[in-house]
Amino acid sequence: TKLLPAPEVRELPAPPAKTWRIIGPGIVAAGVGLSSGEFVLWPYIASQAGLVFLWGAVIGVITQWFLNMEIERYTLATGETAVTGFNRYWRHWGLVMVVFTYAANLWPGWAISSATMLSYVFGGKPAWIGVGLLVVIGLILTLAPVVYNALEKMLGVKILLIGGFFILALALAVTATTVGDLPTAVTDARFPHELGVAVLMGALAYAGAGGGQNLVQSNWIRDKGFGMGHYVPRLVSPVTGKEEAADASRVGYVFETNETNLARWRRWWKFANLEQAITFALVTILTIVLSSMLAHSTLFGTEGLENNVGFVQKEGEVLQERVGDWFGVFFWLIGAFSLFSAATGIVDYTSRMTADVLKSTYMRGTRLTESRIYARLVWGLVAVGAVVLLSGFDQPLVLLVISACVSGLMMFVYSILLLVMNRTALPNPLKVRGYRVAALVWAALLFGVLSVLTVRQQLDNLFG
Repeated sequence: TKLLPAPEVRELPAPPAKTWRIIGPGIVAAGVGLSSGEFVLWPYIASQAGLVFLWGAVIGVITQWFLNMEIERYTLATGETAVTGFNRYWRHWGLVMVVFTYAANLWPGWAISSATMLSYVFGGKPAWIGVGLLVVIGLILTLAPVVYNALEKMLGVKILLIGGFFILALALAVTATTVGDLPTAVTDARFPHELGVAVLMGALAYAGAGGGQNLVQSNWIRDKGFGMGHYVPRLVSPVTGKEEAADASRVGYVFETNETNLARWRRWWKFANLEQAITFALVTILTIVLSSMLAHSTLFGTEGLENNVGFVQKEGEVLQERVGDWFGVFFWLIGAFSLFSAATGIVDYTSRMTADVLKSTYMRGTRLTESRIYARLVWGLVAVGAVVLLSGFDQPLVLLVISACVSGLMMFVYSILLLVMNRTALPNPLKVRGYRVAALVWAALLFGVLSVLTVRQQLDNLFG
């Protein structure tokens, strides 16, 4: 309580009798995470090396599941985001995380990739299409009465559409040879060095989510009303929503560790773990496997492929030849919607994290609400993205280097912070212990090694 006010003591709310009604944050996490990695990077690896590296996706997603659960642990117990918890140790940790997140997401890469896929179908200039998509994102995030609800519905539809597409793909496009090769993901599992260490380590580490997205799991479960997050006002539209009053002198909440509250805690913790395991981890792993199988069936052995959105154009053209024009168009449209919804989630979580940090730490005494700060940040990102796209610049090399370096470094830092915070800030019955401590140590080692390798590669690219 040296840097932020003491939390208020309240009862831990009981989980709803029908917990299926509060399933959703894992769907949002999976929906935002299913983007260029699942449509480009993992399929590219499968097209070049086969299915022998799919074990990396399993390890990467399981590592992130452990991270997500430690982020959720703190928020379930306090109603504060993990970033606010970091700020209780040093006032500016949240600002550091915000800078990392903006450095990774300032370039509108997902929006322009979605626009490029739409241009395969409808023609037109991707830059102008991309600006239109950014404006739509801004409208969705600032006109929805409750922002989280709109995001959850959009990303739920995305997962259903992707699932439907892959069911068709299994029937129409995935070959018997690919199905027969699937066991090699286990029997011949290896690290295909020929593709480069940075590509493979990046795929392993960022399978599913990565960077700031994991941290914002705190905000999403809070808006859904998990645990002590039940007492925290949700982000709403300044135009169409109804803002809830909040006591500006309070930051979070805690509960007494009596028998009743601990029984409720165990139910919340069990539900949160299961929700993340099914809706985030399982959905993400299945999607990576299926997208890799489709790429293996269509492009395995094809030389000269690039690890960018042009890969998806080639894959769609092969699908048109083998199945029919309609299927290739369907593939591009699914990809465009997938990347558009991912871009929506990225603008949301970047602005959401920043608004939380500003309001909880630097603007606590102001009358400006978190929802209004959030809306301004959303349109700021939209404006910057539009200017960049209309200027006609490709991604600046310096920004590309920063983006490649900061996500792994960010995850290395907050893996350590989570371990410290959840061992020292929580009451004994709620502390992280046992194999989950080992998982956090593993995450810190993984992302630490990734950071060193990525920085080294980018320095070689810059200076030869």
